[in-house]
Formats: sequence, C-alpha cells, structure tokens
Amino acid sequence: MKVALVHDYIKEYGGAERVLEALHEMYPDAPVYTSVYLPEFLGPHKARFKNWKIKTSFLQNLPFKAKLISPFRLLSPFAFKSFDFSEFDVIIVSATGAYFPNMLLKKNAVHICYCHTPPRYLYGYATAREWKKYPLLNMVGNIANHFLRMIDEHTSTHVDYYIANSHEVASRIKKFYRKEAEVIYPPVTINSKFEIRNSKLQNNKSYFVTGGRLARAKHPGLVIRACSELGIPLKVFGRAFAGYGKELEDLAGENVEFLGEISDEKKKELIREARAAIFAFEDEDFGILPVEVMGEGTPVIAYKSGGLKETVVDGKTGILFDELSVEGVKKGIAKFEKISIDPKACRAQAEKFNEVRFKKEIKA
Repeated sequence: MKVALVHDYIKEYGGAERVLEALHEMYPDAPVYTSVYLPEFLGPHKARFKNWKIKTSFLQNLPFKAKLISPFRLLSPFAFKSFDFSEFDVIIVSATGAYFPNMLLKKNAVHICYCHTPPRYLYGYATAREWKKYPLLNMVGNIANHFLRMIDEHTSTHVDYYIANSHEVASRIKKFYRKEAEVIYPPVTINSKFEIRNSKLQNNKSYFVTGGRLARAKHPGLVIRACSELGIPLKVFGRAFAGYGKELEDLAGENVEFLGEISDEKKKELIREARAAIFAFEDEDFGILPVEVMGEGTPVIAYKSGGLKETVVDGKTGILFDELSVEGVKKGIAKFEKISIDPKACRAQAEKFNEVRFKKEIKA
C-alpha cells in the first residue's frame, strides 16, 4: 500500500506538526507534500524533518515566501491541485485550517483528512491576526472570505473519510461540511521514564508557566496581565507571532520572565517544576500543550472553552474558569489556590492521549 502525506505548510512546530510527525513515523516511506517548507524557521525542531522526503509546490520558488504565508492561502488550492498522486493508494491530509490541502486530484486513492479544524478565519473563530479592526481590510477580507468559504466547502466534498482531533472539531465539521467525523485525539508525548513518586501539592513551587504559540487567539496577554497585577512569578516560553512579542513584553511586570523558544527537554523541565500552567485559549481545537503539562504531573488552569473541556478535569487535574478576561484568569488562580490537585491524577489523565493509542486508532 503506497501512502502519501499532505500538510498545509511547514514553517513552525506545534500540535499539527506533531501529528504529521507521528503519521510519518507510521509511514516512514511516505513522501510529504506541502505548499512551502521553511526549515530555517523551525528553531530547535529543524532536525525532526531532516531526512524526510518533502515535496513542495511552485510556491516554494517564489521570493519572500516567508512573508507571504497568509496571502498564499489564496493560491493554495492551485498548489495542492498541481501535485500528482496517481501512484498512491491512500492520501492522508493533515489539515491545519490554514490552507485548502483537500483541493487535490486523488485519482483512485482513498482520501482521508485528519482535520485539526475547518479554517478559523472563515467561520468566525479567533485568529492570530486582528485584520478586522482596519475598516478597508475588513471589507476586502469579508468579500474574499465569502469566496474562500465556497472553495472550502467544495474541497470538503473531495474527502472520503474525515477524522477530527476532538469532539469540538467534529461538531464544526458536521456544522460547516455536513459530514460525520471519527474522533481520534492527537498523540501527546508522555515521558515514560518520568515517574511521580509522591502526591505532594504544587503549592510549594515558586512560579506559574504559560506559553506555546504566542498568538492573539490564545490570549497570553490576559495571563501575563493577571500574573503581573497579582505579583506572582510567571515564566513565558514560545515564539511570538507578527511582532506580538513586544506587545506582550509591554504588558509584563518585573515578575514575568520571557524565555523564547525552547527545546522539548527544557520545556518539560520548566513545566515539571511549575505550580501550574495557565492558558486562556479561545475555542481551542484540541490543545496538546495542556495535556503535555498534565503528563508532567502539573495542573492546568484554563479558560473553559473548546477542546480543553475534553482534556482538563475541572477540580481534579486543574481549574476551568468561565470568563475570558484578566479577572477571569485571576479567579481561576484564586480557585486553584484553595484546592488540592494530585499530580498522579494529572499524569493518569494525560496518559489517555498517548501516541500508542493514536497510532492504533489511525491504523484501524
């Protein structure tokens, strides 16, 4: 059986790229088709893709491609349609919701789409860019999005089988594409050698942590402001998007430390020694990072929204707060301070989302 893998673009390493990596581990001989590949932006994760057979589209040959990732969505249907899949039996598309990778000519192959989310910018969900606050751009964008929604709906008809990364995303697929989707949670890497030897509370640890992709839709600014106003130590890791880093730094008090993009090992150590991780993700599709946090025995304080309602057990592995605001984050922290979270419960919850389970369910 000849398998091809497809991914929107490869410029950063997050949850969607971790899924792609797991699929590649399952099918190591499968080439990966993508619009553009920019390893120089992958930081410490560059080596992960080193020996892959990556096939790029004509967009790879355009100048200034790194700055054109957003406009490229207009050309992406043509990019994926240009690939030749005639020799393959199965095509597995990892669709992040950025481009239109399902607009491909599958020939006789079975077309499976692992959908991280339908495009958030087309269906009213929060995104990394605030284009709607500019009147002219808002008007042009809304017109463009009308036609892009038509393209997106059309590409959904190409798919033989949808897999959703959460029940949250399965409901979006049902709503926007009118198709059923099997739910297979993404693989979360849990350190099998790490063992929680006791159930001592986290309250004796000195700092909180937040991070990942520092994008507006994930609202790290709310966490930074809340911790700054409360005067509690906060460590922030990850790369900020489109100049957003300076904006976040301006919100921070002296108790907030920015670490930038760090290696997986450093991240695990940072999380393991934290009292809790705090996230204000809005309509998160699934959210691998909060599960990774629980895998280190660390509780999660998070906004009650999207996929996190499926992973964080309120009162047992963390706290889910109801209001997406600085005050909402503060209330979540205050509630956390009053309860006891067992690190072993966090670990046990995270293990439900392990990589072995993911690969077994994908193969089935």
